[in-house]
Amino acid sequence: MASFGVTDRVGFQAADFFVDPLPSAEVLIMGQILQDWDLERRRLLISKAYAALPDGGALIVYEPMIDDERRHNAFGLLMSLNLQVGLEGGFSATGAEIRGWLRDAGFRENSLRHLVGTGSTVVWSMVVGVK
Repeated sequence: MASFGVTDRVGFQAADFFVDPLPSAEVLIMGQILQDWDLERRRLLISKAYAALPDGGALIVYEPMIDDERRHNAFGLLMSLNLQVGLEGGFSATGAEIRGWLRDAGFRENSLRHLVGTGSTVVWSMVVGVK
């Protein structure tokens, strides 16, 4: 953060996000967080993020997502298999599923953006939800 000159605007906070309230912030980022948990816990974390954000605040969810057709992103599909084998409740989701969970939590708008790769080789994606 120092190399970008933003140490006065960015903070990190240790907590148990299932127990403690999420910190109030303009932007919350969940990077490779939701994929580790079952659907109930994912929805809990998204609703806690919604509660912590001010109007106009944003939640960014980034992780390897499966393509909506569940046919093309081999990395995302293999990651989901790995999560299902290694974690109780873990799985990779599609961008459409994550967007739906954000809508259900009350986020008024959201968008899916691919971060790495194109077409059938998309590896990392993010969903940005705005309260």
